[in-house]
Amino acid sequence: MVADTVGDGIFIGAAGGAAAGVIIWLIDRLRDCELEWREGRRILQWLEAVSAREDALKWRSTRAIASYNNLTEDRVRYVCSRHERIVLSTGNSEVWAIKGRARDMDHSGVVPRGTT
Repeated sequence: MVADTVGDGIFIGAAGGAAAGVIIWLIDRLRDCELEWREGRRILQWLEAVSAREDALKWRSTRAIASYNNLTEDRVRYVCSRHERIVLSTGNSEVWAIKGRARDMDHSGVVPRGTT
C-alpha cells in the first residue's frame, strides 16, 4: 500500500515538473519572439524615417543602426537578417535597407548609371 502511494507521488511529481518545464520554455520562447518582433519594428521604422527623403542614403551600416536603436551590432545583424522587409547589400560593406526601396541602388544610395 505504501509503495503504491510513493510510486504515485513520484509519478505525479515528475509529470508536474515536466509540465512546468514545458510551460516555462514556451513562455521564454514567446518572450524571445516578441522581443525580436519589437526590435525589428523599431529598426524598420528608423530605416523608413532616415531614408524617406529623396536625397537621403537608402543603405545604412550595421553600426549606424545599432547606435541609433541602442542595440548591439550582433543583435542588429540577427534581427535584420530575419526580418522580411529588411535586406542586406550584396556589396562588400555590411549595409541594410528596406526591400523595394533601395534594391536597385548601390551601397552609397546612388542609382547606378544606365538603370534609370
